[in-house]
Amino acid sequence: MKYFKNHLPLLVLVFCFSIPMFSQNASTKEVARLKNRSQQVTIIRDNWGIAHVYGKTDADAVFGMLYAQCEDDFKRVEMNYIEKLGRLSEIKGQAVLYNDLEIKLLIDTEEAKADYIQAAPWLKKLLNSYADGINFYLNNHPEVKPALLTHFEPWFPLLWTDGSIGAISTANLTTGELKAFYSGNTDKVAYIEREKDVQTGSNGFAIAPSKTASGNAILYINPHTTFYFRPEIQMSSEEGLNAYGAVTWGQFFIYQGFNENCGWMHTSSNVDVADMYAEKITTKNNKLFYEYDKKLLPVIEKWITIKYLENGKLIPKTFKTYATNNGTIMAKRDGKWISLKSNNRSMKSLEQSWVRTKAKSFEDYKKAMDLKANTSNNTVYADKEGNIAYWHGNFIPIRDKNLNWSKVMDGTTTATQWKGLHDVSETVHSYNPINGWLQNCNSTPYTAAGDHSPKKENYLPYMAPDGESFRGLNAVRLLSKGTKYTLDKVIADGYDTKLTAFEVLIPSLISSFEKNISTEDALYNELIEPISQLKNWDYYAKENSVATTLAIEWGYKLDKIIQKVYIDEGEMDQVENTRNFAKNALPEQLIPQLKMVVDELKIKFGSWQIPWGEMNRFQRSSGEINLIYNDALESLPIAYGPAIWGSLPAYKSSYQDTKKRYGFNGNSFVCAVEFGPKVKAKSLLAGGNSGDPKSKHFYDQADRYRKGQFKEVLFYKDEVQKNAERSYHPGE
Repeated sequence: MKYFKNHLPLLVLVFCFSIPMFSQNASTKEVARLKNRSQQVTIIRDNWGIAHVYGKTDADAVFGMLYAQCEDDFKRVEMNYIEKLGRLSEIKGQAVLYNDLEIKLLIDTEEAKADYIQAAPWLKKLLNSYADGINFYLNNHPEVKPALLTHFEPWFPLLWTDGSIGAISTANLTTGELKAFYSGNTDKVAYIEREKDVQTGSNGFAIAPSKTASGNAILYINPHTTFYFRPEIQMSSEEGLNAYGAVTWGQFFIYQGFNENCGWMHTSSNVDVADMYAEKITTKNNKLFYEYDKKLLPVIEKWITIKYLENGKLIPKTFKTYATNNGTIMAKRDGKWISLKSNNRSMKSLEQSWVRTKAKSFEDYKKAMDLKANTSNNTVYADKEGNIAYWHGNFIPIRDKNLNWSKVMDGTTTATQWKGLHDVSETVHSYNPINGWLQNCNSTPYTAAGDHSPKKENYLPYMAPDGESFRGLNAVRLLSKGTKYTLDKVIADGYDTKLTAFEVLIPSLISSFEKNISTEDALYNELIEPISQLKNWDYYAKENSVATTLAIEWGYKLDKIIQKVYIDEGEMDQVENTRNFAKNALPEQLIPQLKMVVDELKIKFGSWQIPWGEMNRFQRSSGEINLIYNDALESLPIAYGPAIWGSLPAYKSSYQDTKKRYGFNGNSFVCAVEFGPKVKAKSLLAGGNSGDPKSKHFYDQADRYRKGQFKEVLFYKDEVQKNAERSYHPGE
């Protein structure tokens, strides 16, 4: 099995001598080399603190881009790689021990090192520049104290190859199951479960020339992520690179953005890219074997040591791990060992992430898609020729069409093996639909173009198990009636705050209340005014809306099934579950929950009549990764609601020993792009581009964020220079 292949000691030896050693204690010769290199790179910071990086070569642009990222928020760059190296326990202790084990089982550092050695010369140059840029920054900033990584290696990006916020696919296996298998549940609780039903998502719209005022295609880029997870940046070179958009901290390509010719927006996909297998394990002569095609093959064993911090010391813990030809053993279910077949990192994926940023045409972008290496994303696309396109996933293994691949497969037979990858032409996609628009809101592709969407019956179930979402319904409603789109009109639709789920839920509540609560009932007097507020509500989230507060707080207290956003083959989706719940809900499933909300608001605020903006707040009080919120500190009111209920601008907020809700996830980098003879674009960030509270760009977009007021993107160099705050070479 590839994961447990020999560690290539000779190659690793070559590898060790082929990488320039460099750190905060670098040699004079090495520093001189990088100082000389930095002269090939210019960084211009505009009046929003956005870095525009110009280099002679692509590798120079990567060097400058990583240097600029470190200037803005080194700790986030570092933390992303501590996680992907499986070394979080070294700074966070035993609480994340099994998260580290999971990463080490799924992302092999030795494979990443071997890939680096075998990488094409062009890719190796970029990888070297990635490491050089970060290490040069550390050398120039001795005051920066890394949490763990004082030296970055050029193979690090090969651990994390597609840019997604959660690019770890484990089918339906949980970290808890992994912990139970490898510890026997005798350890302290030592893992943090990955959240599967992430209640935010992302939105992407592509508008064809037939639907725009200018006759140019428009792309709307709206990822919903943890705030401050991605900065805004531009990277350009004399080798044909000129890309602008959002980059995930520590990666060297524009993940969601555009160049002069085209733009790409990624939404998280639920395409089946990882499968579970039940293994038949036998012991013979004190050795483990697994059955495969009626033969017994030795179980592959590997020792993994993880160090965790305890009382100021690093304590090693060694695990004996197992694998078969199907994959790593990750759990035990119904008495059987369960292995996982997945593709959580690949060099081809990293190559694809880069080459698409330099696409000059629709044909170029399709060639990038033909690499079939993107495991976690759907893609919404538009270009200057007027093309719009949508692809649902990209890496899709060919499987037996008669099986339900969301279930555990029989691991003892070749019949359940993957049989190569589907060609892109076979996967769910749409090119230039006649309705003139495409959308995806982490929802089914079968409504991507309204009535002109791909047809479900033409595709295999594992290609698109995704169901409909309330955001998807909202997007289709708006785009179906939209005409003469401009950037501002696309943004306005993208900021539609209708909480579509409550169009289904609130009528059920009102009907139940009116039928079951008499005027003599004490509960009637307590709830008649809140019910009246909800009855007269237009379902739009607004700062001054009391009904918004009541509805959202109430929604979270209802049956959890209505919050299930990712589904497997054969399951009802969120919209179906919500409609089914609303149709059949008993009074005790609806009315006591509203009373709880009213009582809680009275206890917290002295009244239940609390406008949404008064309790739904934006606060950025420090540059820490895990923010602590405080009701006594400055904050801003936010009108937007949670994506789970249908709001297109997503704002996920929660309580943290506070009376008020504080946002931490949702709209972060948002951008609208028009592809004419010259690119025009507008963008917005949560808070600001810098992670340094001392910087004026830490909070300079906060009020704009509150209002949904976008800034003009400075794409062309003459525009950047006119609005330059500072121009310098890295290290100056």
